[in-house]
Amino acid sequence: MWKGVFMETFLQASDFVGVTFWLVSVGMVAATVFFFYEGLRVKSEWRTSLVIAGLITLIAAIHYYYMRDYWVHTGESPIVYRYIDWLLTVPLQMIEFYIILVAAGIAVSSNAFWRLLVGTLIMLIGGYMGENQWISPLMGLIIGFAGWAIIIWEIFRGEASQASMNNEIVKTCFNAMRIVVLVGWIIYPLGYISGTMMGAIDVNSLNIIYNLADFINKILFGLFIWNAAVKASAK
Repeated sequence: MWKGVFMETFLQASDFVGVTFWLVSVGMVAATVFFFYEGLRVKSEWRTSLVIAGLITLIAAIHYYYMRDYWVHTGESPIVYRYIDWLLTVPLQMIEFYIILVAAGIAVSSNAFWRLLVGTLIMLIGGYMGENQWISPLMGLIIGFAGWAIIIWEIFRGEASQASMNNEIVKTCFNAMRIVVLVGWIIYPLGYISGTMMGAIDVNSLNIIYNLADFINKILFGLFIWNAAVKASAK
């Protein structure tokens, strides 16, 4: 009896997917402590950016604790937990493009903020509805790509992108952050197409890919902001 309980409750050495859930959850906690601590060392104008970076990893850490337990107990994809995490953290990541401009004293209208936020919500809601079969997976993909296109336009050609050119530190940070969105985020629609639409990838591989993508995209995104904040504060 106890062996059965143990097998159902605790992470097994052979469960590589569960290991990635565990590593990401702990890594997000460590990143949160780092961002909050470093926020005390930078200029006050940049503290909001680092607090948001810490909130992103904190929210992700909490959800990954739930996701890893769900996976260990059921062996199924924690879709609802993952999308709740994304619905909170991804909009925060997007408004960071706006916040760092404000931190550097660069004039930019609130319209840039709203375009980034709305584009993010369209992208996530479309993906969630398609993955849960509330609409066809193809329609979910189309809606998701429409939201992503709004984001890509704003950070590469829109008002926010143009405003970032007025400060060298912000420009460097902005360029690095948008590469994460362009390159790092492409993993998610590829996983959606391969898993939800084609069934060409198994649930284990898909969750490993999503976990590692979250780990890199969220923490690396915050590190770029931290680097800019430190450089701006040194001046």
